[in-house]
Amino acid sequence: MNDRAWRTWAAQMATGLALVDAELRLSWINPALAERLELGLRNVVGQPLDLLLREPDALAQAARVLKEQRPAQWRGISLAVVGAREITADIALQPFEDGLLLEVHVLAQPLSNSSPLSATLRGFAHEVKNPLAGLRGAAQLLQRRVDNADLRALAGLIIDEADRLGALANRLLHHDGTVRLGPVNIHQLLGRLTDLLQAESSPPQLRHDYDPSVPDLLGDADRLQQVLLNLARNALEAGARTLTLRTRIEHGLNLGERVLRMALRVDVIDDGTGVPAALRDTLFQPLVSGRVDGSGLGLALSREIAHEHGGELRCASRPGETVFSLYLPLERAHD
Repeated sequence: MNDRAWRTWAAQMATGLALVDAELRLSWINPALAERLELGLRNVVGQPLDLLLREPDALAQAARVLKEQRPAQWRGISLAVVGAREITADIALQPFEDGLLLEVHVLAQPLSNSSPLSATLRGFAHEVKNPLAGLRGAAQLLQRRVDNADLRALAGLIIDEADRLGALANRLLHHDGTVRLGPVNIHQLLGRLTDLLQAESSPPQLRHDYDPSVPDLLGDADRLQQVLLNLARNALEAGARTLTLRTRIEHGLNLGERVLRMALRVDVIDDGTGVPAALRDTLFQPLVSGRVDGSGLGLALSREIAHEHGGELRCASRPGETVFSLYLPLERAHD
């Protein structure tokens, strides 16, 4: 693909892209990135890279990538926007011709302390307790009356989930701002998620890509289970037929102003329709949903739980491949 054809293709991409020359000056950005940064396409040409970057050592790191000709990943980088505002993004850098290609994924902004999420969830928790009790009672009756072992196991699964959701509802109603920490085996949680998904009337195809060296982490198992279930449900509602559950260990993870020495990354990857471009910047905010019948609470709650654990929840999406990545610190379990 020649340069003109490449730029024509890149200009149509929803992902923000930028080219930097050998002097670390911006030589081109695509319309998607210009829109996110509220910049004119021509205004940035010839400007130094630090026009956009608010990180003090970003230029030195970019120069190192250029010199060593090796790709790099920046996470949680602050970018300047017109009007002295800032946004946060993950950036992939790779050598390209005589300079660098930057792929910019703008992250949804964290929930503010004034978010209506907690109050909304408390109201929801109050309303859901009675139906949960009825659901649990019906499952107990079924478990006692059926002879088929598989059906009894499914009834037991319903009872366990009703108990877990009941406990979550109680804690939302009486939330004291703390997470109840204990040893958590993430692969056990993913195994339970697999059991729940396989109990669906039309279960998705599941693929597992686990790092067996992942140690236990310090966390709240029930709340983390809810995050994984929310992510899987969202994928199915987006038309996913295949889900991949992947675990990895990351070192030196940059989360804004914090750096985690060692972190667990759990990826939930689906082949659904993807996140609509109009929702990408507000995806994790409460009451935001891409479906007419959606509540817009699942992802907001999931990110709040990630923050409670000292971690983060991020998303990268294109049609046919959406990746939700849950990052959780591991150093607290081994300090």
